[in-house]
Amino acid sequence: MARVPCTHCHLEFDESVMITEEEEGKTLHFCCKGCQGVYHLLKSEGLDTFYEKLGDQQLDPADRTRNKKEDLERFDLEGFHRKYVRTTPEGFSEIHLIIEGIHCSACVWLNEKVLHQTPGIVEATINYSNNKAKVVWDPEQIRLSQIIETIRNIGYNAYPYDPALQEERAVKLRNDYYSRILVGVFATMNIMWIAIAQYAGYFTGMEQGHKDILNVAEFLLATPTLFYSGWIFFRGAWYGLKNRFVNMDLLVATGALLAWLYSIYAMITREGEVYFDSVTMIITFVLVGKYLEVLSKRQAVDTLDKIIGSMPTEATVVRDGEKALVSIENIEPGDIIELKPGEKVAIDGILRQGSALFDESPLTGESEPVPKHEGDEILSGTICLDSVVRYEATKPASESLLHQITELLSDAVTKKPRIEQLANVVSGYFSLIILSIALLTFAGWLWYSGSFERALIVAISVIVIACPCALGLATPMATLVGISRAAKRGILFKEAAMLETMAKADLLALDKTGTVTEGRPSVVAFHTEEGFDPALLYALVRSSNHPVSRGVARYLEERYEQLRRIEPDEFREIQAQGVTARYGDQKLAGGNRALMEALAIPCDFESDETLFLFAVDGKIVAEIELRDRLREGAREAIERIKELGIRIVMLTGDHEAAAKRIATEAGIEEVHARLLPQEKAEKIEAFHAEGHIVVMAGDGINDAVALARSDIAVAMGSGADVAIEVSDVVLLEDRPEHLADAFDISRRTYRSVKQNLGFSVLYNTVAIPLAVLGYVNPLVAALSMSLSSLFVVGNSMRIKLERSEK
Repeated sequence: MARVPCTHCHLEFDESVMITEEEEGKTLHFCCKGCQGVYHLLKSEGLDTFYEKLGDQQLDPADRTRNKKEDLERFDLEGFHRKYVRTTPEGFSEIHLIIEGIHCSACVWLNEKVLHQTPGIVEATINYSNNKAKVVWDPEQIRLSQIIETIRNIGYNAYPYDPALQEERAVKLRNDYYSRILVGVFATMNIMWIAIAQYAGYFTGMEQGHKDILNVAEFLLATPTLFYSGWIFFRGAWYGLKNRFVNMDLLVATGALLAWLYSIYAMITREGEVYFDSVTMIITFVLVGKYLEVLSKRQAVDTLDKIIGSMPTEATVVRDGEKALVSIENIEPGDIIELKPGEKVAIDGILRQGSALFDESPLTGESEPVPKHEGDEILSGTICLDSVVRYEATKPASESLLHQITELLSDAVTKKPRIEQLANVVSGYFSLIILSIALLTFAGWLWYSGSFERALIVAISVIVIACPCALGLATPMATLVGISRAAKRGILFKEAAMLETMAKADLLALDKTGTVTEGRPSVVAFHTEEGFDPALLYALVRSSNHPVSRGVARYLEERYEQLRRIEPDEFREIQAQGVTARYGDQKLAGGNRALMEALAIPCDFESDETLFLFAVDGKIVAEIELRDRLREGAREAIERIKELGIRIVMLTGDHEAAAKRIATEAGIEEVHARLLPQEKAEKIEAFHAEGHIVVMAGDGINDAVALARSDIAVAMGSGADVAIEVSDVVLLEDRPEHLADAFDISRRTYRSVKQNLGFSVLYNTVAIPLAVLGYVNPLVAALSMSLSSLFVVGNSMRIKLERSEK
């Protein structure tokens, strides 16, 4: 049987063992399914020119086996998935990856484009500021190893995001840059001395032999700078060209290489001047700029990595009297976990043995330790300070608070604002436009001056001075710093895009109970009628989580020492009205006047306070007046928000008198009272119809519909789970000033984004025409390009330093 080469790897095998298929009248032979899959991937992505470049070479089978089998297979292992992959509510798989080899926004665009075109991938977003990608895929259509292979096939590498390893990789990257910069700086400093001699000889005269020696010396210094220090740019340019894409690396590599080639020509022919000094300075200046950019981006990412990296990976589980360290992924609800002083809570739970002080500052920023006793809830992320305690896990690790916070932060930095998406599209075509302008500039100057040397140097200046990096960094850098700043204040934005929307908002709708007030109404008057039984009332309110019901329950527990514990049947909570139940033959109802009216129970009791009426068998037997206190700092926070030009309204289900009293204390002029949940939502829609961008802040189940209808939903951290689920921003601590901080940070961040984009556009609008007209030499061009990126990074970092707006 004849031997035929594999269409992909070109290794020869007997035709009888090959996989064959027909394509456009040609017979294709593949030695394995892997080669067949890669061939079709390259073909479908328009990358089949790979085979033209490969020629007759054979792909190394050892490398292929090592990279594709041993390495890729680990991405499909169950243990790997348990640690790094989570399942979304829709049944898809999700992972956060770090993409190696990304140098500019064009690289981001290329990776996202290829991944989006891959069957089975549902979502792929990459944050340029930290090279972190969020990938969601359908495991029934594609495996994770195939996704990693796709990324590698276009010239990049990917590994799972692990904050514990991020610093190690960051140090390795910094050291690589540092060694390349050392070579560049050494060559540049020495070549400058030689250049001084060259320039002196140019004006005073120099023998050709001396000039040749200096040219050779410059060549010896410029060459390692170009190909060692500048290797980063050549590698990025090659991968871009291989995928038919023009990126920033190609601009730098082209400019430096053209100057180097022309200088060799001038050195050999002794015609014209050499520009080896320009070569070293272009590479060194841009490389130093990239290095400083890496350091600045790392500083911005550190806050998020510290929060995400603070997650404990193991906990001491007590089973049958034996203690064992268990990975948190393997801990189940019901397991007993032991905590020692100084240890961080890994999973949410209930304290079962002992008591201790807990530091909740990692979650809330509150420095005062909180005492916890048996039966109290403890949250993941808090720290046990002074005792050995044991607690029962109530949730798996993936549903605990600290894990949810890290998921929110991870998602936030990968979701792009609309303004960033537009900037990325522009950046994707920017480099190609610049190369076209440079080519036209070269032709124009060659025609105008008749000097090839002059035309080439002007064209190189055009190529080098253009900076798509500043444009690409403008938004992700600012949003990353903004999200980090907010996270340190206990404010979690679920998506970076929410910063942009919140910055544009002009109306804030506030729920009253639990948002403006403390949500702990206290009884100020208690009136009873004939037939009142405190046990019946206690049974009714004890089953409800509404703040008013809890306030009544606390009062009963304090007033009546011997309360009978009874269990009512048919318990039902009616949103914004109250609760009903049945005990034996008795019908119980407790709530506001609207509930009594709905049940046709007559009521003539009037009060300016929050009113809770208790009826048995259609007759009111208790009238309870409650008063809620304004949250500390609420009035000041509302004043701060007003000063930003934001209209504030209160939406509440409470009666008008109580709502207006609280509104007056808080400094809110516009109040809408006695609203049902759907009526709150209708108010939000009415504000939309008026042209407002609405932020809604609430904490209860009755706020969920209105929160979902608003442009930005803000949930208080202690609120109902459903309120937090539909929210866009979560305040971990129930402090009104954090709501004002959220507006401040979003506006500062959006302002910084607009400044960055404005500067990027202005820089390129001014710099490129100057270069085209010949007013900028390559040295100044390289320095300008680096400084433009550093300006964007530095301006973004100012978000950390600015005080709140007044």
